[in-house]
Amino acid sequence: MRKQLNHYFVKLQLLFLLLTIFLPSLIILGICPVALAEDPGHELFLMHCSGCHINGGNIVRRSKTLKLKALKQNGLDNQAAIAKVAREGIGSMSGYQEVLGEGGDKQVAIWIWEQAQNAWVHG
Repeated sequence: MRKQLNHYFVKLQLLFLLLTIFLPSLIILGICPVALAEDPGHELFLMHCSGCHINGGNIVRRSKTLKLKALKQNGLDNQAAIAKVAREGIGSMSGYQEVLGEGGDKQVAIWIWEQAQNAWVHG
């Protein structure tokens, strides 16, 4: 019984260290996506788009990425076109107007277009 309690106590200490030192350090350094985004478009992307479009890719349809070449091939070569897709959806992707909120489609489109221009390399 005593060994079980010691084992439990060690796990509790490790969890405490993780939550109080390690995780906040990652957030401060900007390594962890839990950190609040500095840009509202980035924050919206993290909350509503990144599940399928990790680093500008597409886990559902590989040819429908957010990379510059694919955006241009699919006629989405400007922020307004990207905002329309974010708002109304396209193909099997539903629109996100309600969850993005007023002007959210434009904010996320600006951020996506900037990332596409920089080959999705985050500074």
